[in-house]
Amino acid sequence: MEITIREFTEDDIDEMIPIWNDVVEEGMAFPQTEYLTPASASVFFGEQSFTGVAVADNRVAGLYILHPNNIGRCGHIANASYAVGKEERGKHIGELLVRHSIKTGGRCGFRILQFNAVVATNHAALHLYKKLGFSQLGTIPEGFLAKNNEYLDIIPHYIKLANE
Repeated sequence: MEITIREFTEDDIDEMIPIWNDVVEEGMAFPQTEYLTPASASVFFGEQSFTGVAVADNRVAGLYILHPNNIGRCGHIANASYAVGKEERGKHIGELLVRHSIKTGGRCGFRILQFNAVVATNHAALHLYKKLGFSQLGTIPEGFLAKNNEYLDIIPHYIKLANE
């Protein structure tokens, strides 16, 4: 299966929504609790610094958003979120998305990519970020409220970006 990653278009929205909303529904990774609709998704994905989609067999298999993590004097730090379709997980699509976001973040002028809330139970993400050279910034005890109303630790991560 060949996977390409490109900037999203409005034609991708209908395939992106269920992938994003599945992660929201699972309640174990994204801080968002609201589901995207066609109207809100178009605005949400369009207002990012970059929204990428992973395309396999002419369909969207995953996506990511990239945007400033803060403003002003901290506006050079990016943040990103990733979502892979349930049926596509375990095929290294997430790794391709993260690698693409690292390159894209540098091209967009960001100097650092920071993840604020990597849930400590998200072992796949923790393994991937370590493999790709991210540094952990410590642990925030009970920083994430899971769907089951359990408070879980979060582990912020960052990596310096090469500006291209």
